[in-house]
Amino acid sequence: MKKIFQQGMFWIVMVLMTSTAQAGQTIAIGVAGPLTGAYAAFGEQLWRGAQQAAQDINAAGGIDGKKIELFSGDDACDPKQAMAVANQLVDRHRVLAVIGHFCSSSTIPASEVYAEAGILQITPASTNPMVTERGITTLLRTCGRDNQQGSAGADFIVKTLQAKTIAVLHDKDTYGQGLADAMRTQLHRLGLQEVLYEGLTRGEKDFNALVTKLKSVNADAVYFGGLHNEAGPLVRQMKEQGLKVPLVSGDGIVSEEFVIAAGGPTYAEGVYMTFGRDPRKIKEGTNVVERLRQSGYEPEGYTLYSYATMQIIAAAIAATQSTDGATLARWLHAHEVPTVMGVKGWDTKGDLKISDYVMYRWDDKGRYAEVP
Repeated sequence: MKKIFQQGMFWIVMVLMTSTAQAGQTIAIGVAGPLTGAYAAFGEQLWRGAQQAAQDINAAGGIDGKKIELFSGDDACDPKQAMAVANQLVDRHRVLAVIGHFCSSSTIPASEVYAEAGILQITPASTNPMVTERGITTLLRTCGRDNQQGSAGADFIVKTLQAKTIAVLHDKDTYGQGLADAMRTQLHRLGLQEVLYEGLTRGEKDFNALVTKLKSVNADAVYFGGLHNEAGPLVRQMKEQGLKVPLVSGDGIVSEEFVIAAGGPTYAEGVYMTFGRDPRKIKEGTNVVERLRQSGYEPEGYTLYSYATMQIIAAAIAATQSTDGATLARWLHAHEVPTVMGVKGWDTKGDLKISDYVMYRWDDKGRYAEVP
């Protein structure tokens, strides 16, 4: 009951924050992601980071004297709902920029709405290459691409784990299958063919038949492209069936919710994942990390990515004295911006010039740490 009450109070505070500012005296920014449903932990990461950044910027005087006003949009990682959220942020809340979405399958369709409205969109978390391959000049990201982290995953499996019979699984989603395909491409470059390539369906919980198939092909490593809600039960059932081979995944499991979905640290232990260098350990963000922890929230995963994205939007508005999306995007393409995650700069597509994917391992206490 206590957890339910705390969660309820969190959303009440969020609603109050987004409704108190005076129109015309503020700069409206949208934050879009899965605030409910199986992947709500990631939506909370985006919201917490943006919220803390807005509070800090407002406390320092705002942007040219104007305070930031946040509006949230819950897309539940569903493409159709993402379109509805995008239209609401544009038409009802008249946001000047958007932080989000989280899932690539949401970001891609929603970006068409923002682009048509001339609104700057920066996603802290959508990694599918197609996000920035469609020529939308007002769309950028503050994370890497799946072809980068997929390659890192394949290199680790082959060169570090020295696996030979590798199974590749995905969740049939834009992000999950895209990541698995990127990993498979690099695997082929390294001279290996996967022994199994198969998709599962989001929302499934029983993977025992799939685990039996993994055993039948003698897989000595499994790669999974997808999110924590499916990765957790998958690894638990692998261990329960005695298939004690490494599971490697991507940034879709960078949340403590993965441990819960797996049934506890015992099952999550030993799982590997790719993610950028831990932003909580970057010196520029030390004070922000401490403030978030003092509030009772651990800034894991994409929390600081979202904070940095808010800083980037604020810097562009302050530098250009404009809220026009095209103007803001042009400035960002031509300039670097200091953030809590270090200095960020973008190429002509809107991708980061430097991406820093590394490998992490979950331990027996339900925490993840970079592999030395």
